[in-house]
Amino acid sequence: MSWVFLGRTVVFKMKKPVRFPFLDFSTLERRQRNCEAEVHLNRRLAGDGYEGVIALRCDPAGQLTLGPTGEIVEWLVQMRRLPHQEFLDERMRTHRLHRHDIVELAERLARFYRDAPPAIDDGEAYLRHLRVESDVNRHVLLSQPSLGVDASRTHIALNAVDALLDQWTPVIRERIAGGFIVEGHGDLKPAHICLLHPPLVFDCLEFDRNMRLLDPYDEVNLLGLECAVLGNHWVSTLLLDEVARTLGHRPDRRLIATYGAFRAILRARLCLAHLLEEGGSDKARWIHQAKRYLALAEHEVAMASG
Repeated sequence: MSWVFLGRTVVFKMKKPVRFPFLDFSTLERRQRNCEAEVHLNRRLAGDGYEGVIALRCDPAGQLTLGPTGEIVEWLVQMRRLPHQEFLDERMRTHRLHRHDIVELAERLARFYRDAPPAIDDGEAYLRHLRVESDVNRHVLLSQPSLGVDASRTHIALNAVDALLDQWTPVIRERIAGGFIVEGHGDLKPAHICLLHPPLVFDCLEFDRNMRLLDPYDEVNLLGLECAVLGNHWVSTLLLDEVARTLGHRPDRRLIATYGAFRAILRARLCLAHLLEEGGSDKARWIHQAKRYLALAEHEVAMASG
């Protein structure tokens, strides 16, 4: 959806002129609005890491410029370049992640969720999102047998997640009515977290608010699962415990595992979507990742059913 240009101290992000069922960047005006929304929303957890929106212009000589004159031909999100070695995924890869890093991150996230207005009136969008995405998961994962995913095992996992969502829908509705569903980040994962002081969380899902409406424990648990996929299984429990210390209203562990199973299957689907979009490049990597997420989904289903 975007091109990203990395400078020594600055990053520019330019939206592609694309249209999908879930977003429309087809006009310059729409891309400008999306850039402005991205900066506004990401400043909630990344602060001045997002410096603003800047016009890309074409001057009278036909040269592209970031200067003040010329016809505006595109809009860019301007960000401060963050130290790669401090990203959460890189910290895990180089075995430099410590307990106090996760505690500080969890405290930041918990305050963010605590201060977010409850989404009581439009909280049903969260349940609709779970259902719609579950249907898309089924379509993508079962319609591409040539991609090497075990269709029989995947079918069992998909059915189990649908049954669990049915089972927990009344409880999720109670959490909506209780004000526990809020507008979160929407795409919380290790590659979007820089462990500075305080931690910066960036690249939220800015183009659809309905996808940001969620149970905080769903979002935090997903981050824990992503860390587990990268070999750091201890992170999930610590994250959930520390968030619960500030936020309270922690749901039943089986509901959290239901969230986890759904999210793991969704991640598997996105791996295959990457593969389809890229025309087969890096096929082994994406299939391997999809299988890891599906195995994780099976584990979460077992936890939710226990």
